[in-house]
Amino acid sequence: MYLNAYRIMWILVFFDLPTETKKERKAYTRFRNGLLDDGFSMFQFSIYVRHCASVENKNVHVKRIRNMIPETGHVGILSITDKQFGMMEIFCGKKRTDQGFKEPHQLELF
Repeated sequence: MYLNAYRIMWILVFFDLPTETKKERKAYTRFRNGLLDDGFSMFQFSIYVRHCASVENKNVHVKRIRNMIPETGHVGILSITDKQFGMMEIFCGKKRTDQGFKEPHQLELF
């Protein structure tokens, strides 16, 4: 069980995409909707997160993200363990909040 805790992963996607032209706005929307369709949740305006049950599952989603990246702009992908994600401190103003992301309840069929 101890080793499995490090196999549960979170993917954080950071992006800064241009939105000056109609074409750029369309690419931004397509990228953002692609993340939502792939099960990501908005953490902040340009940071999206997704829980993955294994490293293999994480690799599938990272590959999907790479295929969605628009021609312009910057996209960063960071993978961290569930334990690392759980150590994140989240503040609303100066007050700490416990309303962070919790491990999702999901059914896995093998």
